[in-house]
Amino acid sequence: MPDLIDTLRGIVGAAHVADTEVDMAACLSDWRGRYRGNALAVVRPGATSEVAAVVAACAAARVPMVPQGGNTGLCGGATPLVDGRAVVVSLARMKRIRGIDTDNDTLTVEAGCTLAEVQAVADAAGRLFPLALASEGSCMIGGNLSTNAGGVQVLRYGNARDLVLGLEVVLADGRVWSGLRGLRKDNTGYDLKHLFIGAEGTLGIITAAVLKLFPAIRSHATAWVAVPDPQAAVRLLGCLRAECGERVSAFEIVGRPALELVLRHIPGARDPLEDAPPWAVLIELSDAASDAALPGQLEQAVAIACEQGLATDAVIAASLSQAQALWGLREHLSEAQRIEGVSIKHDVSVPVSRIPEFLERAGAALRERWPDVRIVAFGHIGDGNLHYNLSRPLAADNAQFIAETARVNRIVHDLVHSLGGSISAEHGIGQLKRAELLRYKSSVELEMMRSVKHALDPLGLMNPGKVLP
Repeated sequence: MPDLIDTLRGIVGAAHVADTEVDMAACLSDWRGRYRGNALAVVRPGATSEVAAVVAACAAARVPMVPQGGNTGLCGGATPLVDGRAVVVSLARMKRIRGIDTDNDTLTVEAGCTLAEVQAVADAAGRLFPLALASEGSCMIGGNLSTNAGGVQVLRYGNARDLVLGLEVVLADGRVWSGLRGLRKDNTGYDLKHLFIGAEGTLGIITAAVLKLFPAIRSHATAWVAVPDPQAAVRLLGCLRAECGERVSAFEIVGRPALELVLRHIPGARDPLEDAPPWAVLIELSDAASDAALPGQLEQAVAIACEQGLATDAVIAASLSQAQALWGLREHLSEAQRIEGVSIKHDVSVPVSRIPEFLERAGAALRERWPDVRIVAFGHIGDGNLHYNLSRPLAADNAQFIAETARVNRIVHDLVHSLGGSISAEHGIGQLKRAELLRYKSSVELEMMRSVKHALDPLGLMNPGKVLP
């Protein structure tokens, strides 16, 4: 559509519209390389007014749009479909910090700011923005909100949804809804921002947000603790909370096969413990007080856990560099898996109390069908979210196993559903799990979701082929 592309160039400038395969390449595939699509063009507006004009022009031409941030998603939600009919709307140029209010503990930013940039602005003001992801240097806040990102601090601070007070959104017809209110209490009807958080760009394009800030963290304590099994890990979490209260800010579980991938593929990675325990947990305590004496408190809590048989060994970081090395083992898990090769990935959640049951029953069912399956399990056990990834030990056998994805998913997802869990805890639905919603969402839920979609995007132009079956 040359007329539309000329219009887009007139809105944002010719330098910010790409329409050749070479120039668009980086925006046409997902980070994992699982999905690749095509597009009419990639357009990079630099202001909300330009986003609105781009959306209005595309809507008038009946051309679909795919919003895209840092393109670090894991479910293909920001990748255009293969039909090449859509325009990719990149928010990468929308990087302004619109304001910070330390008395109100709020920060207003545009959607193209990376998570690391948001964290840095908060830190410079003596505050904390607690959303923390391995991709924080490249993921953008608009994408974080559109997918309701989770991360390692959900245990204490909640998901992305819990860290937002207001939004600015360009609607599917190009109108702008300005809901940039820094209010913690606003009981004037439907809370519209929550329609767009987690909607993966299917209802509108988030262009700016008012984010909650928290007191800066001035003391930490980090430990890597060996546990005999997941049940002990769950009980250890309860022990820690009893001893340390809300200072428990992260509690991550790592199975031995997961750790071995990091040790194999990430330069400089070292096993913290001499033995090779089947499971370990990474624990962090944090406090705004500089004299909180957290290492001693964590050491005492771990000692109690060892006496109760909930832990078998531990190392407590004695310096910032040691803490960073321990966190590196957790944060490099996704990269190590990518290097190792393709696997069947699951991002699931169940009630924390049922994590041991899930791991036991899922492992037994999978090994009964595929005796040599390699189970790489890790995740945010403190909030019930596991990354449960499956492959064959030998690369030569893996292609045949990957072809069994549907059968594998049925075992894993049916069990998750039966335990009152969710087939997507923090990564979203995107293209990857779209068809699965038909099995696990009730007809009433799907009808409600479709009603919202039709009300806000009656032409179906916003990120088609994502989320809704």
